[in-house]
Amino acid sequence: MPLLEKLHPALENGHPDVVQWRRYLHQHPELSFQEQHTPLFIAEKLRSYGIEVREAVGGKGVVGTLKGGLPGLTIGLRADFDALPIQDEKDTEYRSTVDGVMHACGHDGHTAALLGTARVLSGIREQLHGTVVFLFQHAEEKPPGGAKFMIEDGCLDGVDYVYGAHLATDMPVGKAGLCEGYMMAAVDAFEIRIIGKGGHGARPEQTVDAIVIGSELVGKLQQIVSRRISPMKQAVVSVGVFQAGNAFNVIASEARIEGTVRSFDAAIRKQIEAEIRLIVQGLCEASHCQYELHYLNGYPALFNPREQTALMRKLIEETNGDDAFVEAEAAMGAEDFAYYLLERPGAYFRVGAHNDSEHTKYPHHHPKFDFDEQALFETQKLFLAIIGHYLIK
Repeated sequence: MPLLEKLHPALENGHPDVVQWRRYLHQHPELSFQEQHTPLFIAEKLRSYGIEVREAVGGKGVVGTLKGGLPGLTIGLRADFDALPIQDEKDTEYRSTVDGVMHACGHDGHTAALLGTARVLSGIREQLHGTVVFLFQHAEEKPPGGAKFMIEDGCLDGVDYVYGAHLATDMPVGKAGLCEGYMMAAVDAFEIRIIGKGGHGARPEQTVDAIVIGSELVGKLQQIVSRRISPMKQAVVSVGVFQAGNAFNVIASEARIEGTVRSFDAAIRKQIEAEIRLIVQGLCEASHCQYELHYLNGYPALFNPREQTALMRKLIEETNGDDAFVEAEAAMGAEDFAYYLLERPGAYFRVGAHNDSEHTKYPHHHPKFDFDEQALFETQKLFLAIIGHYLIK
């Protein structure tokens, strides 16, 4: 595609700016639902390219609309921009300047890459057969997430297809991939408060021991997947918090248990919630104690449709070579881009982001997380390939 190929030098020329933007955002991270400066930064850049901007979408989101000179489809491209409550331990000039907050998942890179894509596309708007909608989303990291609220606020109105990318430090630069069907799990969370009767450790018959009841409950919860769910289905129930007691010779009156549930199949998701509620109710009644149960349905499972998955594979191979595509494995991690794919066809793909240096290979959410900034260029190329397929004739 001649026009598309001509855009790659523009990406190369603009790469230093994109790197600078990423590093600036990395130095000034903002937590989910607390983003103040980042949306203003994004909106200012988009307006400087002559792109129509809508702010405070669904809370903190920013939507840029680039109308082409010719009629056609409307394609959405999404980047998230929130950070994590993690102390940055990197020894770099662009490390976070905010104590206890850092971009440990590449969202700064997603945002910088999409801004670079928007700048290049704004230069050929008259040759575009359709419209590009740039979706800059807040609060991906914290349920209920920003995607749901942005969609409710109309960010997908008129959009025909929507695509999202995520940098991946477990994959080398130059590679990219995705998988058909379920790629990311649905995520739910539960909190259980067991209310018993405390007392002296030497007189257990006068108490209702919250620790014993809670311990039994943890074991029962582990039986949901092993004994209530078909081994042909995939699911996880994990307890991450068990808090009770404050003295060795005192039987605790209360215990608090928190955990997470991961699943792909919607029916299995509902079944696990029902099983948890049933187990808690039955065990607490049998143990003569009270309880409180709070259950949060988080992000749905992320599902890549067959047609758009095949298209992304084709675009990755055409852009970076036949050996560039990596068949991704479904993961129990969660991603609220799933909400977009419930509303519109599209795909979510991963872009390789590590090189031979160990500092680019730390996993996501690690305090030393970083990536090869060449991945910013690779992400932009794939965003352009998507727009080229749909809007450049």
